[in-house]
Parts: sequence; C-alpha cells; structure tokens
Amino acid sequence: MTGPRIALIHALEESVAPARAAFGDVWPGAYCFDLLDTSLAADRAQAGRLDEAMTRRFRALAGYAEATSGCGGSTAAILFTCSAFGPAIDAARLTTPIPVLRPNEAAFAEALELGSRVLLAVTFGPSQDALKDELQAMARAAGKSIEVETVLIDGALAALQAGDGERHDALAAECVGRRAAGADVIILGQFSLARARPLVEARVGPIQVITTPHSAARAIRRLVGEAGSPRRTQGPAGGA
Repeated sequence: MTGPRIALIHALEESVAPARAAFGDVWPGAYCFDLLDTSLAADRAQAGRLDEAMTRRFRALAGYAEATSGCGGSTAAILFTCSAFGPAIDAARLTTPIPVLRPNEAAFAEALELGSRVLLAVTFGPSQDALKDELQAMARAAGKSIEVETVLIDGALAALQAGDGERHDALAAECVGRRAAGADVIILGQFSLARARPLVEARVGPIQVITTPHSAARAIRRLVGEAGSPRRTQGPAGGA
C-alpha cells in the first residue's frame, strides 16, 4: 500500500534529487511528488526582496499541492525545499489546512540542541541573511543564546548547475573547512549542498554536520505519521 502523499515544492532543479533521496532513506513508504518552478530563484535574486506577488505565488503553489489526490490519498503535508523564501512559506502555511514545512526549520531545531556556535553554509546568496535571521528567531523563541556565522560558498551552485558535482563538493569542503574552527555544529543550508556532506565531514573532523533534506524528511514523518495526519494548519515544527 502506498503511504501518505507528500508534496515537495522546489525552486531549483538541484533540490529535487536530495529531497527524494532523503525520503527514500527516512520514509520509503511515503508517496512523494514534485512541483518545480525554476523561475522562483531567478526572480527572487533579481528582485532582491520578497514582495506580495511572490507571496501569492507561494500560496498558489501550496493550494495546488494541497488540493491534489491520487496515489497515497489526499496530500498529507507539504515540504518547500527553497531556502530563501521563509516569509512567503509562512504566509502559505497560514492558508493551508495541512502541515507545511520550511526547508531549514527541522535542521535548525537539531542544531539548537547540539550547541550555541553555529556555522551556516549556503550556496545561494539571497539565502544567507534570510536563513541567519530565521535561525536566530528560532533560538530566541526557544530561549537560547547563539552565535551564528554564515558563509557563502562562491561558485559552488554554478558548478553544480553546470554538471560539475565534484567541483561543487570540493568548493564546499574547502570553504567550510576554512571557517569551521570554533563551531559546535555546521549546517549545510541548501538541499543541494547535502551531497557535499562526506567531503565536508572529512575536512572538519569531529564537528557535527547537519544537512537539511534528512532533517526535514524526519520532521515530516513525525508530523504526518505512518497513517497520515488530520487536515489542519501546522505551526513551525519542533526538534528533529
């Protein structure tokens, strides 16, 4: 029997495979389907900010995903994998009667359990400040004091989009390795960065490295459960 139906909504083609792989590892019984709008990331980068028009697009995507049914029944939850759109995802969550998860919140919850000095690595420029703000807001809500350093891995995403995954991974390992001293935990903040985890871990030694797809898949599984969840509006996930 096919398990609960989970919508994965992407702004980058490079996020599809890591999300699918994570669910294959964490919850192979779930039926996942993908919605991909590659113009989201380009439009966000060009605009330099999130506006109401972009937020409406996220509400529309969530509404479409929530309204579908078929394999696995009705859609039980939505995972957005695009990390630079937190406020738009939150707006979509308010109008969607099933669990909706931001891409990084489960990984951030894990990181807050592991230490107070966090190195947050990204490959998409607009994600850098947005994710730092999101992590700090989660820490404040949890009553925790943290230090967050961010690093933008220049050239890595372009290499991956050009088909050079090995260069992407090497750039990630080199850049994160140079900045890792003193960190309690490292978050690879893009879904597409998950593939670099083995090289990053080899470079940083005993420092814990968290990737977002597996954290998110575990959180979705808890939210939905094996048999599916009641259709309801979901607030931010707890620890992962």
